[in-house]
Amino acid sequence: MQYRQLGHSGLKISALNFGSVTFGGKGGFAATGNVGVKEATRMCDICIEHGVNMFDTADAYSGGEAEEILGEVLKEKSKELLVTSKVRFATGKGPNEEGLSRHHILNACEQSLKRLRRDHIDLYYLHEWDGLTPVQEMLEALQTLRNQGKIRYAGVSNFSAWHSMKLLSKAEQKSLIAPVCQQIYYSLEARDAEYELLPMAVDQGMGTQVWGPLASGLLTGKFRRGRSAPEDTRRIAGWSEPEVRNIEKLYDTIEVLVQVAEEHGVSPARVALAWTLQRPGITSLVLGARKESQLIDNLEAISLHLNQAQVARLNEVSAPDLIYPYWHQNRSAYERLSEADKVLHEPAKRLRVRLEKGK
Repeated sequence: MQYRQLGHSGLKISALNFGSVTFGGKGGFAATGNVGVKEATRMCDICIEHGVNMFDTADAYSGGEAEEILGEVLKEKSKELLVTSKVRFATGKGPNEEGLSRHHILNACEQSLKRLRRDHIDLYYLHEWDGLTPVQEMLEALQTLRNQGKIRYAGVSNFSAWHSMKLLSKAEQKSLIAPVCQQIYYSLEARDAEYELLPMAVDQGMGTQVWGPLASGLLTGKFRRGRSAPEDTRRIAGWSEPEVRNIEKLYDTIEVLVQVAEEHGVSPARVALAWTLQRPGITSLVLGARKESQLIDNLEAISLHLNQAQVARLNEVSAPDLIYPYWHQNRSAYERLSEADKVLHEPAKRLRVRLEKGK
């Protein structure tokens, strides 16, 4: 296992983490899986054997049951294991039982700690933007929790880059706890994060955890052009994330993914994970397997090395369009771009040069 520094903190986390979104199977999360305590225990043991030291959950997953199962599984495990959880979505029917108000953050954290059977959460995420609550109120609530010893670090999830910058700026201005990490969707299926989120993280020294690196199973090789979709997948079960905007581009990407996998004699899923692990600014990937066999295969991605030619093929077929102002910057400002800028621009520059040369 590789251990990477979490943003500008001193914490080292495993490059592969294990997520509990499949635990419980209640409500809308039934489509992701219904892993119970026995299966969850076995999967967590496999992860620990492979060197995983961070486990991810949220109070929204199966109405809190995912936290309960994770708490049961880890209660007798090493105290060195790290746990993340999240707050934002509704935990009840009242008007103040959702959002990122001080009221909800403090109450939700207390409930998460009870379900997790822990006295602290190592990394506590704001799970989604709340445009109604002032960012200073959000940060002051997180600061209170850190002062009380109930959280160690804070992060943001599913925020836009300008939302994160508001928090970072206010935290610096008021000497409050600042997010050290973002948890975002990023995969070969959609590289939207390269526009702003990953450059922002590289520039600001934030860590980046990736959820959905296999695009909810779309990058496992099971979905192919002209073939019927497999029955035992989240997509068929009704899970709508991620939102696929260009199905033909996805199929083209999968074909290259399968070709590279065949060259290595491994699964397409392992290649998709290895590609994401090698991208600039990525700290870790959150794995969310429903079966032991899937989990074991995914964990092996840590030892798969893709050569430059294979990475280039995957980059080219999955490249995001350079929307404005990026196409203008790529043509006119490339020689004065920073390393953060080049998270987006470097692959696009190489592709444009090849196209101009007719290769």
